[in-house]
Amino acid sequence: MEIFMLCFEIVGTVAFALSGAMTGMRRGMDIFGICVLGMTTALAGGMIRDLILGITPPATFSDPKYLVIALSTSIIAFFPFVRRLFAKGRRTYETVMLISDSAGLGIFTVYGAKVAIEAGYGDNLFLVVFVAVLTGVGGGVLRDVFAGDRPYIFVKHVYASAALAGALVCVLTSRLISLDIGVIIGFAAVFAIRVCSAVFRWSLPKAKQLASAEPSGDDDGR
Repeated sequence: MEIFMLCFEIVGTVAFALSGAMTGMRRGMDIFGICVLGMTTALAGGMIRDLILGITPPATFSDPKYLVIALSTSIIAFFPFVRRLFAKGRRTYETVMLISDSAGLGIFTVYGAKVAIEAGYGDNLFLVVFVAVLTGVGGGVLRDVFAGDRPYIFVKHVYASAALAGALVCVLTSRLISLDIGVIIGFAAVFAIRVCSAVFRWSLPKAKQLASAEPSGDDDGR
């Protein structure tokens, strides 16, 4: 199971780093900016999780292999032949982004829950679920802020809600069966919800009428 979890983490790191790198390329960044975005997307959520749980230094600094993986993925994504591959069609780009982002979200969400449970907080459902969701979405939020975009979790389909559902499934399944099974089922739940929400255009309710009624930037109410 340890080998499986290691492969699980590596896949998640590559998926999120690719998501960040492609966002950087879409925004016209240089290779440094692309690498920063790739590493931020892959590592920031886990770093914040470790700080909340009192795990210092965060695992990223005590075991830098994930930083190396994220950096390598970002550099490879910058290669001209890789960029040309994604530039061939918008559908290819969107498909890769969806799969990589969904896989990364699912893997890091359940891994965040696993770390919190193994740190001795398994009885605190709120804390475990909170750090699980934060691990899943934290890097993506910082990626979007650095790229000058509105955070993805607030505007695109079902995202943070998928992480929340997967975290709950992971924790409850781990209590009923085992943590290992909970990790697998929780990941499957997050991935399935994310992909289905994109394919079938599921979305949470939005306050469209209020948004259209907002005053213009020239009218600040003074």
